[in-house]
Amino acid sequence: MYSLMSPSSSIASSSSSFLGQTHFSSRTSNDRLPTKYSWICKCVTTPPTEKTAYTTKVSRNANMAKLQAGYLFPEIARRRSAHMLKYPDAQVISLGIGDTTEPIPEDITSGMAKNSMLSHSKDHTAPPYGVLCHKRNEPNFLDSAVIGKAHALSTLEGYSGYGAEQGEKQLRAAIASTYYGDLGIEESEIFVSDGAKSDISRLQVMFGSNITMAVQDPSYPAYVDSSVIMGQTGQFQKDVEKFGNIEYMKCNPENGFFPDLSAVLRTDIIFFCSPNNPTGSAATRGQLTRLVQFAKDNGSILVYDSAYAMYISDDSPRSIFEIPGAKEVAIEVSSFSKYAGFTGVRLGWTVVPKKLLYSDGFPVANDFNRIVCTTFNGASNISQAGGMACLSPEGLEAMRKVVGFYKENTSIIMETFASLGFSVYGGKNAPYAWVHFPGRSSWDVFSEILEKTHVVTTPGSGFGPAGDGFIRVSAFGHRGNVLEACKRFKQLYK
Repeated sequence: MYSLMSPSSSIASSSSSFLGQTHFSSRTSNDRLPTKYSWICKCVTTPPTEKTAYTTKVSRNANMAKLQAGYLFPEIARRRSAHMLKYPDAQVISLGIGDTTEPIPEDITSGMAKNSMLSHSKDHTAPPYGVLCHKRNEPNFLDSAVIGKAHALSTLEGYSGYGAEQGEKQLRAAIASTYYGDLGIEESEIFVSDGAKSDISRLQVMFGSNITMAVQDPSYPAYVDSSVIMGQTGQFQKDVEKFGNIEYMKCNPENGFFPDLSAVLRTDIIFFCSPNNPTGSAATRGQLTRLVQFAKDNGSILVYDSAYAMYISDDSPRSIFEIPGAKEVAIEVSSFSKYAGFTGVRLGWTVVPKKLLYSDGFPVANDFNRIVCTTFNGASNISQAGGMACLSPEGLEAMRKVVGFYKENTSIIMETFASLGFSVYGGKNAPYAWVHFPGRSSWDVFSEILEKTHVVTTPGSGFGPAGDGFIRVSAFGHRGNVLEACKRFKQLYK
């Protein structure tokens, strides 16, 4: 842009160009400007306008901004990837994220294929086409189920579209009879899903933002993060590593990993996982009886996560509905993930009893049914065929063997850390060892182990402030990797 400047005035011109200092006159003497004015033309450069990206007028959910860093397990995966780039030749062993490693038992995958394929043969007892036979340490990619279902979907007789959002009637009935046969849970109270984690979020959507919640500390991060996203919490308080408006129920060795309920404030919702992830502790019958009574006294709803119930080896309850009165206060979420290796197949369920009512008498199950029908089109029919196979006599036996294998891994890990002088908890009723490093930061221990042994664990503080000073070591790994990891632990901490 160009401008004319004088001692007393400034005249902008968009039609003339001037270079340097000049005296100028008009074309007529009558319009001549006095010569005492010395006009200076300066060339003023206008900075280029930076093009801004188009934005919508939709405001971001302010609750998303309250979340701290990333979700725990992707952050661990990121650090693992960075470590592998730093040490490309290292044999990295992952005992951090609780992903299963052993092949799904053939009794289950065969059932998935058989139940998802419409055979053209009249002999329906013949083995289904495409079933992959595999040994324990050979990969199993569910090809048989995919081939079978793809074949069925290409026929008029075998094609199926949307199924019932609540799950196939046969599978719901099988879950009810297998896990709740003598507890009075009906098929209609069971909602089949793509996993417990998904159902936790669906429950939070149902509860809405105007509720208060309590959670074990430490506990599975999805409970807290979903509460933050829903707007149930206050801001993150860095001095105590907690979100406002959440009641953190401390669970540590001093209280046997069960909270002092007399010190817990009343909340609308209580999240409780047993056996607990990450501590591996299972609540006793007496403790759960007190918890159910606590919920009833406060008019709270208890969301009970039983995803590891099949790992229980003592007389601890496997379902909250073993406790009298629980149907009036509790919801139970569970999953096939850690029983049958369905972490990738995705299949779980939630039980919402008809007796569970809101303060106005409206059934909670009715609202959850609406949420499910609105946000979900039902679990995959292939996955549900696998669920039926899991609940057959052969499938149940196969799952017990898978669980037994991981529990053997847990014993190896527990014994390793105990022999090194560490206090180690869990293990007996869960596939996790909870190892104490007094006075140390969990992330520092995580980094030390990864850097010096190339083994991935999980820092305890990722599960809540009471988890700092601990690491969680997962038993989900091939036996050779578990043994090698323990060998490296001994070399590091001997």
